[in-house]
Parts: sequence; structure tokens; C-alpha cells
Amino acid sequence: MNGQDEREALLLARAAGGDVNAWGALLARHQERLAGVASFRLDLRLRGRVDAADVVQEAFVAATQRRGEFFGQSAQPLFLWLRWMLANTLLEVHRHHLGAQMRDARRELRSGRRGGADGGGGGGGGGGDDADSTRAAIVAQLTSGATGPATAVGRAEVKARLGEALGSMDAIDREVLALRHYEQLTNAEAAHVLGIQERAAAKRYLRALERLRELLAEMPGGLTELRP
Repeated sequence: MNGQDEREALLLARAAGGDVNAWGALLARHQERLAGVASFRLDLRLRGRVDAADVVQEAFVAATQRRGEFFGQSAQPLFLWLRWMLANTLLEVHRHHLGAQMRDARRELRSGRRGGADGGGGGGGGGGDDADSTRAAIVAQLTSGATGPATAVGRAEVKARLGEALGSMDAIDREVLALRHYEQLTNAEAAHVLGIQERAAAKRYLRALERLRELLAEMPGGLTELRP
């Protein structure tokens, strides 16, 4: 156990005993990582209206109210439990702001193939709408700030083609790509979320990266760079 792990273990023990300052310190330790998750998963239509940092704070309020549930279980590390709370908060934010538009937006990038995978505790990794949501988030990440077609129609066509290509990937491969490359989870964390072995998560990630690079090479100019 390194110094960071020892510090977290000490804070967890104190927080489990009711130390609110220790709990606050734990939340602060994971705030930056969770903000990255929220930014990646937040629907593009809410950018400018909803701040990812505010979503994290809402999740922290909910997590604080339910922290007894965390200390009553031993299956999930704190970060993954907080990520699950964040996923629930994001779902409520999307429902509040988008309502019925949620399903319509996810259909925009839908191909004929739909897959499923157990999310293992929330935040993407499912079939159906969750799979479409992950696909849309990856498309948004890949096309954000990229050069390419000058017209809105041309950019929309690139996004549609990229979404269709991503839809041809296995749903779990697509999700492990999102977790590892964009959410910056470790192999162990991604495996826990997906409910698969760590070795399998590592193999799927490398396979998904290679497949995505192949897909990008087939796209019109401006999408050659794979950015985290």
C-alpha cells in the first residue's frame, strides 16, 4: 500500500466512525476525476446551461446523505461508488432538462445494431439507450474542435458516419474505451464497472483502441487524432 492508499484508508476509517471532516476530505480527493467523468457524460445540448462541477456537487450532496449505504457494503471502492452516485445525478439532470428529448437524441446516432453489457454499478455500460449515450459521448469527444467539413451538413454527415462506425463495435469494447480512454479509469476500475475480469478489460481496451484508430483513418480529414 502506497502513501496515497494509506491516507485514503485512514480517512475511510475516520469517516466510517462519523468524522464529517474526513468524509469531506475523501470527496475532495476524488472531485477532479469525477468532474472529468461528468464532463464526458454530460449531454452536449446542456453545455453552457449545466456545469459539470455543479453536477459533481449535487452528487456529493446525495452521496453524503447516503454515505451509510457505502459503509454498509464492501464490494465497491469509494471512487466507483461515487461514480455510481454521479451517474444517477446525471440521469436526473438529463431527465429534468431534456425529458422526452433524451430518447430522440440517442436515436440520432443509432445504427441497426444494438448491444448490451452489464453496467456493474452505473454510469454507462448498458445496452439500449445507455449504449447510444456512450456512443454519442465518444462522437462528441472525437469531433470537438476537430477540423473537417466546413458546412454544418458536412459535419453532421461525419458525425453520423462516425456514430454508425462506432455502432459496429461490440458494446462492451465501446464502453471499456469510454471508461479507460475518456474517463481515465484504471483497468481494475473498468473491469469492476463492467463486471468482467481485469485481464479481459485490458485486452478489450487495446482491441477497441486499434479498432477506433482504424475507423478514424476511414473518416474525412480532421478526425485523425485520438484525444483523451
